[in-house]
Amino acid sequence: MSATAPARRFRWWHGAAILVAANAVSFWPAGVLGDAAFYTAFRLPPYAPPDWLFAPLWLVLNITSLVALARVANLEVANAAGGLQPDAAGRRRALVLVSEGVGWLLFAVFTTFFFWLHSPVLAALDTLAGLVVAVVSVAAAAALDRPAAGLIGLRLLWLLLASAVAVSVALHNVDPFLVAAPAPGVEALQ
Repeated sequence: MSATAPARRFRWWHGAAILVAANAVSFWPAGVLGDAAFYTAFRLPPYAPPDWLFAPLWLVLNITSLVALARVANLEVANAAGGLQPDAAGRRRALVLVSEGVGWLLFAVFTTFFFWLHSPVLAALDTLAGLVVAVVSVAAAAALDRPAAGLIGLRLLWLLLASAVAVSVALHNVDPFLVAAPAPGVEALQ
């Protein structure tokens, strides 16, 4: 299979707009309405990363995901002997683009589930869904652009750990949102 680079359709400012929009949606519940100390109030597994690591790591993963998205979005697959048929390549490309869009949506709403609604169960479901999306994205991108698949794979590796932590937190702590209990460290309103 050979690929040619067309005139750029996905430009750097498209990625910047996605990054700003997703982080703005993500920031609102956690940064304005949420409880930033909520994560550390839970009983965490011993392999849980420190809370300060999440923001810088997600920034790196967001950038690598956007680079991968740009690579796939700007890819034109030529019909080469022994390669994918154009319709199969087009379906794989669309699958990557759609799954990456779903991944950005899941990223954006995670803080609403966890920090605003105080629901480790909803956050765990969001994280597991993000892991599934990353697996689909890597698998679909691997047939089109291996560097893009590798860049998405970085997020997949992180989500493997994050999913294990999220499921552990959901299983070993009360979910204040689902059981109408006060969040850890928050006194009940009277």
